[in-house]
Amino acid sequence: MSQPKLQVEGLSVRFPVRSGPFQRRVGEVRAVENVSLEIASGGVFGIVGESGSGKTTLGRAVLGLVDTHAGRISFEGRPLVGPGRARRTADHRRMSLVFQDPFGSLNPRMTARQLIAEPARIAGTVRTRAEARDLVAAKLDLVGLRADMADRHPHEFSGGQRQRIGIARALAGAADFIVLDEPVSALDVSIQAQIVNLLSDLQQTLGLTFLFIAHDIAVVCQFAERIAVMYLGHVVELTDRRRLVENPLHPYTQSLLSAVPIPDPVRERARQLALVKGDIAASSADLSGCVFHPRCPLANERCRVEKPALMDTSDNRAVACHAVEEGRVEMPARESV
Repeated sequence: MSQPKLQVEGLSVRFPVRSGPFQRRVGEVRAVENVSLEIASGGVFGIVGESGSGKTTLGRAVLGLVDTHAGRISFEGRPLVGPGRARRTADHRRMSLVFQDPFGSLNPRMTARQLIAEPARIAGTVRTRAEARDLVAAKLDLVGLRADMADRHPHEFSGGQRQRIGIARALAGAADFIVLDEPVSALDVSIQAQIVNLLSDLQQTLGLTFLFIAHDIAVVCQFAERIAVMYLGHVVELTDRRRLVENPLHPYTQSLLSAVPIPDPVRERARQLALVKGDIAASSADLSGCVFHPRCPLANERCRVEKPALMDTSDNRAVACHAVEEGRVEMPARESV
């Protein structure tokens, strides 16, 4: 079996909660708790979940942008991040990030040329103005923009064009591993499809590896090959796209798929939904048992007191659910996303 591009082992990220005039520590937010996963080289790994599930924090931990509490991250077998203070290594130069907000992530005082050339200069891939000019023109063409747009500022572009500039900037250095943090959630639906298609073409053409983070499970299932479903900092289900769509096991995964609308009112009214009530909690620190049990329709006393382990099943997936283990999960009648 080939060496994974990225390996995460037992990763936990916690943030202190401080209060009072002296800002004493009164608790902690467990943003990511004991997460393990592997991302194959040249593949697309998806992470899906509601806001507050720990997706973005996991991506930033991989990039060395936040401190970790426990666990290890390896890049092509080399240690990247360990417990303790966040640090940047030489391998981080091969990693880049596409942000959710295509306007807020671009310096309004810089032109597209300056925005794209800056990471290339930092990475040392260009040294002269001529090299920078040629690189900017090539990257703009790569993402479907004209070279004569290079001297425009961010406010002169549409939202989709700004996100294309963000993608070009991520590719300007030496990166071959890209973290896509909700790259289409701020865009119109028609533009979302264009950006997803662009990312898919770039991934296949350039042999890139993507960590695709999103709250829209339909978008993730269209793009990612293997998907982790996160809830309150925990991975509750991990499998490939086909199994996730055709046979979701965890009640939370079923609820996410039930929230995907079908563009046919007759079939939409006829299908059985598996929606859950309530909102995601602020932190898992004060919860005992399964982190999903306050909202789960199948929760029993065991779910309230005993935390389920992420167990491997016979069909190449892992799921953390007592109801699945005990055979209490019923599959809702669904349409494919």
